[in-house]
Amino acid sequence: MIKKSYPLLLILLFIGTSVFGKRMYVGPKENYKSITSALEAAKNADSIFVLKGIYQEKNIIMDKSVALIGINYPILDGQGLYEILSIKAPNVTVSGFEIIRCGISSIRDMAAIKVYDTHHVKIINNHIKKAFFGIYLQYSKNCQIQNNVITAKGITEQESGNGIHCWNSSYLQIINNKISGHRDGIYFEFVTHSKIVKNHSFKNMRYGLHFMFSNNDTYEGNRFTENGAGVAVMFSNHVNMFHNYFEKSWGDAAYGILLKEIAEGKIMYNHFSSNTMGVYMEGATNIQMKHNLFEKNGWALKVQASCQNITIEENNFLANTFDVSTNGTLFLSNFQHNYWDKYDGYDLDKNHLGDIPYRPISLFSVILEKNPTTLIMFRSFIAVLLDKTEKNLPSLTPEQLKDEHPRMKPIKWI
Repeated sequence: MIKKSYPLLLILLFIGTSVFGKRMYVGPKENYKSITSALEAAKNADSIFVLKGIYQEKNIIMDKSVALIGINYPILDGQGLYEILSIKAPNVTVSGFEIIRCGISSIRDMAAIKVYDTHHVKIINNHIKKAFFGIYLQYSKNCQIQNNVITAKGITEQESGNGIHCWNSSYLQIINNKISGHRDGIYFEFVTHSKIVKNHSFKNMRYGLHFMFSNNDTYEGNRFTENGAGVAVMFSNHVNMFHNYFEKSWGDAAYGILLKEIAEGKIMYNHFSSNTMGVYMEGATNIQMKHNLFEKNGWALKVQASCQNITIEENNFLANTFDVSTNGTLFLSNFQHNYWDKYDGYDLDKNHLGDIPYRPISLFSVILEKNPTTLIMFRSFIAVLLDKTEKNLPSLTPEQLKDEHPRMKPIKWI
């Protein structure tokens, strides 16, 4: 008989689930040879420990409140045919598995782990590989997805699902996961009062993170690297975006953040580096942007004329090709006290603010917005001459688009 000796920390992690239940063991030399047989015999609050090995079971349905714990990462193999774990009971924990080759379907959203209409589920410390959808939650509340590594190699967007897909759910915590190779790294639709914290979403085909019709959410301390585009927030309200990194989203219409038809958001303490566009806004209202760093982007900001009441305050703009662009002559937003590395004004009263306004939009960027093919003239003598003339005698750029008192030095914040 294998000695039942496991780290105290692992036991304490699941004590809330298992304190009143019994322990069951699955393995070649144990009483239960399959996870399905152990689940059939289990009762609520039991803990099922699965020993190292390869388990090819068609579809494991968890309809009891149990903890399913892998020892030394046993492999659950869906053989490219099946949904692997289907969770349909509350107070379930799944931890410590390598889950591979879930089925792919154009009709069903098959996932390595799928949570159905339940609550208080924990999915922790798993490695998910070659999945259609990695972890999928629907109609679920108070669930935690933490410390998982989710990888896929979808050929096209149509043949790939999302790494973490959440639909019509609330009070979720998505923490410290690594997601790559999917259509979207993390996807929220009709998800409210949830947090996305310290995840790394990289090399996904479409978005690192995608919001649709999701309100009162926060994403903080995440890194979005080399995705088709960093984050898209669409048709949502009261979304907070703090301390995130948006890096290396290059390509036609690629951006760090896309904001489309959103209201009442905060974008603070973020870092936008080496993106085609740092932030693109369309139909955005009442957005506060403060203490962000924009560096080495093609366009730091594109704020379309459909936006209003955008406050852009105390940000740093460094080494961007274009700092700001817009597509209209009326600008209903406000720049104040930002640092612009292209500003060549002066500070006679020594209050660390420029004495003359800075107009961050160039005439050439206005022309380029209407005629993209003129990019071939970028850095030509005529483009420089147009911009110099416009700064001295503004005529085509929006009169309201200016920072009255820009910072003379880059802003430091904690």
